[in-house]
Amino acid sequence: MSEEPGLRERKKRRTHAAISDAAISLFLQHGFDQVSVAQVAEAAEVSRRTLFAYFPAKEDLVVHRMADHQSEGARVVLARPPGTSPLAALRANFLTGLDRRDPITGLSDHPHIHALFAMILSTPALVARMERFKSAAEHTLAEALRQTSATPELTARLAAAQLVAVQWTLALDNIQRLAGGQSADDRHPGAVSDAEHAYTLLRTGLGDLT
Repeated sequence: MSEEPGLRERKKRRTHAAISDAAISLFLQHGFDQVSVAQVAEAAEVSRRTLFAYFPAKEDLVVHRMADHQSEGARVVLARPPGTSPLAALRANFLTGLDRRDPITGLSDHPHIHALFAMILSTPALVARMERFKSAAEHTLAEALRQTSATPELTARLAAAQLVAVQWTLALDNIQRLAGGQSADDRHPGAVSDAEHAYTLLRTGLGDLT
């Protein structure tokens, strides 16, 4: 008798989580480059073949933790209320992320999050994988802009590139402030002020620089 679809999906999620948890634990303890895929598979009690079925590349074992955010900008634009501009919707979403200390904004005090970002930023292979992550985020956001606001293709691509770059720059700044000893609560007012400034520059087309 075959397994029910719901049971199979639950097993897949558990296996996915077990592999991910084992990988992150080993990477944070020993370093990304010092841990092999075989060691991760052994710790997760799966075969290498099974591991690669869930995570096609070693870097995906880390970056997948941000996978939901890869298309977040596009989802925000597509789901924005009538009469709300894409830029206003993205600004509100980032500010809300700061308020709830969403790790993707860099404003999280959790030691595990600090360690994870530190590992990513100090590992060339992971930095390169994050560039692919950002490129994919730009692509999905550009498509959403084209679909919902009749934005010409080049304009949509240019706008998406700027929006993703601004959000990543703001997040990196927050990560560095917290790594320097500032708490998320102490940093929050400055993070909000910086975000407001960044989105104002986007809204005005960088006119102050001309």
